[in-house]
Amino acid sequence: MISTKIGALINDQIAKEQYAAQYYLSMSAWFSARDLDGIANYFRVQSKEELMHADKMFDYMIDVGAEIVLGEIPKPPHEFTDAKEIFEKALEHEKIVTKSIFNILKNANEEGDFATVSFLQWFVNEQVEEEANASQLVTKIKMVYDNPSAMYLFDQELKQRVFVPDAGN
Repeated sequence: MISTKIGALINDQIAKEQYAAQYYLSMSAWFSARDLDGIANYFRVQSKEELMHADKMFDYMIDVGAEIVLGEIPKPPHEFTDAKEIFEKALEHEKIVTKSIFNILKNANEEGDFATVSFLQWFVNEQVEEEANASQLVTKIKMVYDNPSAMYLFDQELKQRVFVPDAGN
């Protein structure tokens, strides 16, 4: 059994992961509306991954007998200036998620909750990968966003991404 405090932090993280899914879905819709279906696909897959993260945390709470209290999920923004802004916002958001996971880990360490510490290691590794990918995409979008031919190739590259359920587990 985990403490009430750790349970509340994980419940909050579940809501954050669900919000991230909605945020990325909103980004996907923005690209779809501009016929950039490859980039839309990238953010749609990203949305599914965030839901998978929420599910992992939900299942962990069940496994440790903790109370699940689902939080409210705010409406994500849907208006963006341009493609570059969206990728920059995605990177910013990943950094926020990383901080939140690190906060849960810090608290679990302080409480000697080794089961939660162990569980969260997957998320720590995942966030390193998420931030690295988002950072690389920011670099790429800055190179191509004002060049239609390059943007077309970038769009085609991101069309290749597929969702792999429970990847890395």
